[in-house]
Amino acid sequence: MSSASAEKTLVAKGNEGTNGKAPATLDPSVPKKIISAIPKQRQQLLKWNGWGYKDSRFLIQDGTIVFTGDRYPIGGKVSLPHFRDYVVENFNVDISDRREGVPLPNEFPAPVPCPEFLQDIQRHGIDCTQNGEDRLFRCHGQTLHDVHMMRTGTFKRIPDVVLFPTSHEQVEQIVLTANRHNVVLIPYGGGTSVSGSVSCPEDEARPIAALDTSQMNRMLWIDRENLVACFEAGIVGQDLERELRQLGFTVGHEPDSYEFSTLGGWVATRASGMKKNVYGNIEDLLVRVKMVTSKGVLERSLAVPRVSCGPDFNHLVLGSEGTLGVITEVVIKIRPVPQVKRYGSLVFPDFSSGIRCLREVARERLQPASIRLIDNEQFVFGQALKIPGGPLATAAEKLKKVYLTHVKRLQLDRIAIATLLFEGHEDQVKQHEAKIFAIAKRYGGFSAGSSNGEKGYILTFVIAYIRDLALDYSIVAESFETSVSWDRCESLCINVKSCVRKECAKHNIQHYLISCRVTQSYDAGACVYFYFGFNHAGFSNPVTIYEEIENKARDEILASGGSISHHHGIGKIRSRWYPQSVSDVGVQLYKATKRELDPKNIFAAGNLIPAELRDDGPAPTSLMAKL
Repeated sequence: MSSASAEKTLVAKGNEGTNGKAPATLDPSVPKKIISAIPKQRQQLLKWNGWGYKDSRFLIQDGTIVFTGDRYPIGGKVSLPHFRDYVVENFNVDISDRREGVPLPNEFPAPVPCPEFLQDIQRHGIDCTQNGEDRLFRCHGQTLHDVHMMRTGTFKRIPDVVLFPTSHEQVEQIVLTANRHNVVLIPYGGGTSVSGSVSCPEDEARPIAALDTSQMNRMLWIDRENLVACFEAGIVGQDLERELRQLGFTVGHEPDSYEFSTLGGWVATRASGMKKNVYGNIEDLLVRVKMVTSKGVLERSLAVPRVSCGPDFNHLVLGSEGTLGVITEVVIKIRPVPQVKRYGSLVFPDFSSGIRCLREVARERLQPASIRLIDNEQFVFGQALKIPGGPLATAAEKLKKVYLTHVKRLQLDRIAIATLLFEGHEDQVKQHEAKIFAIAKRYGGFSAGSSNGEKGYILTFVIAYIRDLALDYSIVAESFETSVSWDRCESLCINVKSCVRKECAKHNIQHYLISCRVTQSYDAGACVYFYFGFNHAGFSNPVTIYEEIENKARDEILASGGSISHHHGIGKIRSRWYPQSVSDVGVQLYKATKRELDPKNIFAAGNLIPAELRDDGPAPTSLMAKL
């Protein structure tokens, strides 16, 4: 609202200040219940055994690959013949041999009885269900292990009941009731976990309740003066951004899972977004967070920009992965919607030149909203996803190749590409572009136009759908990520690729892809993503083999100076490396915190600490792989 008289001055709870005066002008349209793009019965819209929307998928039809639906620019069943050729040639796939997963089951594991718990829950007016489909949908995230388990019908433990609280107060009641009746609670947000964090421990004998936060998605207040807003934790990323943009603001947090993941999930996993250079990672955006624990509510009393008051308990909540309590409300920073949004791209002679350019951009603190560098393998892969044009477009592509090879004298099998996204005022963006292009020139780079940058950025949201197609044709594929200092970035990429190739040779894997990209950059280092997939025809245990190879790759990442994870989190699948990452003292400090906040181990998802070091349960028999 533009008129000051149309706004109502209110005092936000916990933001009163010391003088009793209202410090914030709050929008009169809030609190506001959000109508989510994702329905309560998620199976109405989303796949139960794969990624994303049911109407959006890659398919092979009439000998070519198409992408269905109209939600993405690549959709509409447009033919992608280059992609078909790429898959056949690089993975030796027989496109006539499609192996779909099992259908949605009609029978489900019987729930562990918990009648007294359910009676108390219903008495307090809290919605719940023991419907088999609802329980199955919330027993997994999006790891390779998860999806393979769904496609093969080999799931074992699913939640015994799903709870749908609608407020912080209902969550408080749920936690009290769970402690009273010794029922395990696993918080569930968007179901996009790629660490095994929402899967049910198979050896848990107690009843397990999935606490679905989707009905807690209100915008509680928005403070235009101080540029902060308070949301309930269950709001989905696309809903949050849509509602704020209608008011002229943005959070700017865009993880790849942004369409489906939740604000609470971002906090619980220490998430990072593609535009973190301007808006920050979730720990930079977070002002205040409210978490319900078994001992009560943990929150900071004031929503101020900084406080010197001992250890910051916001960081106790960040990355806790549902093991200490349930995140219910989050106060985050917001920004006015930028005037200009412009894409760009750069071509480099090789990946090494691109890394040196990104390092110089970071040194001068000139990173645009997003700057990402892909290696040659991913460049070739991206080219295969291009929609073919007519004769003029074909001629233009040939001219581009001539220009690259004969004028610029580049080798097409070595070049690397950077995609750029600028946001801000027109003059700022122009100056920013000029400075980055000048740096790129010093490293042999040059502009490849805005359309390539836009296509590369948008393609991020479509790539996750490719895995479902791959699984139909005997290909297992995943990504894994890390963070690393600049001086070790290139050597880490080389070492990990070499490690994966050696492991493939040991397993006699002939047809595979290992590639990487630099996705986020900092003063002191960068985030690196690896993509690995292989044709498993003839192998009886492809997921186990994938897990073994990724585990070797993770060992190599740590040996090469990389981290256990940049933003995917630990969950169960990376817990074996947690002690190495935080020290024995760090493990004991976490365990002491766990004992204090959750003495009955109600939040027993089994994340972070490896089973052999926990105070409960034996070690798992296998390590799951992730998306």
